Amino acid sequence: MGSLHVELPQLMSEITRRDFINGTLVVAGGSMLPLHAAVGAAMATLDSSYYPPALTGLRGNHPGSNEHAHSRAWTGRADWGPTTRLPEAYDLVVVGGGLSGLAAAYFFQQKHGKDKKVLVLDNHDDFGGHAKRNEHTINGNTRITYGGSQTLVEPNRASKVVLDLLGDIGVDLDRFKTAYDTGFFEKHDLGSVTYFNKKVFGEDKVVQHPYCNYPNYVEGLQGAKLSNEEAARQAPLSQRGREQLLRVLNGGLHTLKVSGDDLAAYINTHSYFDYLKDTLGVDDPGVLRMARHSGLDWASTGTDLMSIGEAKSCGALGFEPVAVYDEESPYVHHFPDGNAGIARALVKKLIPSVAEGDSAEELVLARFDYGELDKPSHAARVRLNSTVVNVEHAGDPGDSSEVLVSYIQDNKSYRVSAKGVVMACYNMIIPHIVPSLPREQAAALKLQGKSPMQYTTVGLRNWRAMKELGIGLAMSPGNMHQAVLMDFPVTMGGYEYTKSPDDPCVIQMISCPYGDTVGAPRLDQFRQARYRMLALPFENYEREVRSHLSGMLPGEMFDFDRDVASISVNRWAHGYTTGGPGDSTRIGRQPFGRVVIANADSAPGADAKTAVMMGHRAINELG
Repeated sequence: MGSLHVELPQLMSEITRRDFINGTLVVAGGSMLPLHAAVGAAMATLDSSYYPPALTGLRGNHPGSNEHAHSRAWTGRADWGPTTRLPEAYDLVVVGGGLSGLAAAYFFQQKHGKDKKVLVLDNHDDFGGHAKRNEHTINGNTRITYGGSQTLVEPNRASKVVLDLLGDIGVDLDRFKTAYDTGFFEKHDLGSVTYFNKKVFGEDKVVQHPYCNYPNYVEGLQGAKLSNEEAARQAPLSQRGREQLLRVLNGGLHTLKVSGDDLAAYINTHSYFDYLKDTLGVDDPGVLRMARHSGLDWASTGTDLMSIGEAKSCGALGFEPVAVYDEESPYVHHFPDGNAGIARALVKKLIPSVAEGDSAEELVLARFDYGELDKPSHAARVRLNSTVVNVEHAGDPGDSSEVLVSYIQDNKSYRVSAKGVVMACYNMIIPHIVPSLPREQAAALKLQGKSPMQYTTVGLRNWRAMKELGIGLAMSPGNMHQAVLMDFPVTMGGYEYTKSPDDPCVIQMISCPYGDTVGAPRLDQFRQARYRMLALPFENYEREVRSHLSGMLPGEMFDFDRDVASISVNRWAHGYTTGGPGDSTRIGRQPFGRVVIANADSAPGADAKTAVMMGHRAINELG
């Protein structure tokens, strides 16, 4: 890495603006490092210039993060060349550095002593899993946002285990009530709109109506400014399509020929799309597309796979808005970097020297020293860029006291030993990594699923164009990213959200990719969307963002090359947990000798509280 600093003056002279947009370079503490160098670096050589949160370009499942795991799972690869047996023995090895894995490490030391040796291995270049921190530096101003897990959902209803953990790492739940500015959107007259793009709908047009309930996830965001009638009239559809759209918007379950107890049973067993087509007479492709994307990530699938009841519950096209959370549990528990704030506080607890700050809030602006993560002098260590490919007991699983863990780092194979192992990774990969699992348990784990998700964060030099059109959130049924929104207005720990349209900001672009065939089985759609997501180079994502924003925002106020400073595409091939059929989740998470299973998958669930609880359960099972 030292040679890169020597070459910096020459490198600087060759930088173009496109390098910043493409994320091929990263500004980090005054140094610039190529992405491939940062990703492949061995932890022992890391210094203060290694700082993944500031990387842009392809993030989340970034290039290099999944290749070895896929090789293991897809081709059964077992030969990784010579394996170096490191002179490292741990009390616990945790496979996966997401919230569940970090919580498991925390609970283990709380239970057995802070001197116990723990190693957390993760295949990504940063810790936190889906709790990903993104930093965008715009004209010297750093904007902080999240690239995945965004919110502590209903934390006041968490178990004592979770609340005690949050208290111990310095999370003040009451602080969020004042940190989140619920008046921000009203002050700037930012509401919920829909952007129709030219490619799918024939023209670029913004209509001041969301046509669904999704904007209710943003506290304080204003709703539709148009009546259903005017919103249908303005939609860029054929006359027949506008008539059908209005019929859906004004429709309701009273149109069904069932009532009472029969109605409840009917809506939970009959398809929402069949209801649209057969009951409301919808066949316009534009209306059906709007409907399919109106639930977004609420149920991890398009509404084509929802029952009428599910579509009603999430406020899909044609149903009245529903309250997402009640007054006692407002959707305001966001750190500026989402649940990365929790992950960072856990790492700080495990490795105190990693940053300055005594609470989660004090860590908001802290620059973590990644060189502290994997020092031999620390009882707890976090080793990044390390893909675990094999976990096996040193003897019979029933009475073995040692587990051998093999991982790949920088294309080299290493092995360490531990008295116990927590598998806090994607549950579906576990049978490939722990090949000696009982057949029934391995089969059950392979049934667990996750839906692909994508959070693209875009650094803007100003948001005057968003202000001009009154866009707080724009549903975008014709685009890859079905929703575009202003980042949450959170001020905390010395960090202030953007206040003026003239100031830099970050916008979120959310994609819940579905398969090409409407109504196809869920797992088939996930698989197709996942492969497509991972196959796209960054240039394709940049082109999509360029087309989306340039088509949506007024040209006299927005110029992509002038106003976009940076893009981070956080791809999560295995995003929201969807679970498996029947009793497969319980069977799959059973302890196996000195190996136990965590991750939110093993609940199954898809939130931070669940991830923490699964880490706690796994440690208790380990004994």
